[in-house]
Amino acid sequence: MAEIAKEIAECKKCELWKSRKNVVPGEGNVDANVMFIGEAPGYWEDVKGRPFVGAAGKLLDKLLENIGLSRNEVFIGNILKCRPPQNRDPRPDEIEACTPYLDRQIRVIQPKIMVTLGRHSTAYIFNKVGLKFYGISRLHGRIYEVTVLDLPVVLIPMYHPAVALYNARLKDDLKMDFEVLRNVLSERVF
Repeated sequence: MAEIAKEIAECKKCELWKSRKNVVPGEGNVDANVMFIGEAPGYWEDVKGRPFVGAAGKLLDKLLENIGLSRNEVFIGNILKCRPPQNRDPRPDEIEACTPYLDRQIRVIQPKIMVTLGRHSTAYIFNKVGLKFYGISRLHGRIYEVTVLDLPVVLIPMYHPAVALYNARLKDDLKMDFEVLRNVLSERVF
């Protein structure tokens, strides 16, 4: 994982390297059963070089705590490792340039459960496993048993915590989705 992080730090495969303060390779337990995949670093992530450290990160920490998990027990990453300007959506060319790093991280971690946070990460993984992406609002909280990079994985798409900060109804949906994750963890032996 350290080698991947070093390559990310030196990466210039897309234009995002020009405006970044720090790369955000991801962090957490490299032997984690659960891997969270977000979309891209935001302002505070770019400043600190760590994923989910702003307001959305605080919500993610609380949601993890509510189901008896901590950051130390999971791995948290993004499809992009550099912040897009003004937190705009990731562009297809950026996703194409950056996701080989994510794929390598998945191979190293070999998670049993993959939680995609938001539409971009969900669309990426759905495409990778040959599922049709219908939008996060239709897919969140469902359980998919798939094979990602030759690894059997339980996939649970969820809303991105940042969206839930601005919409109370989506925050309730996100809490219910985390209950789905809790149930999967309690029902399976890893």
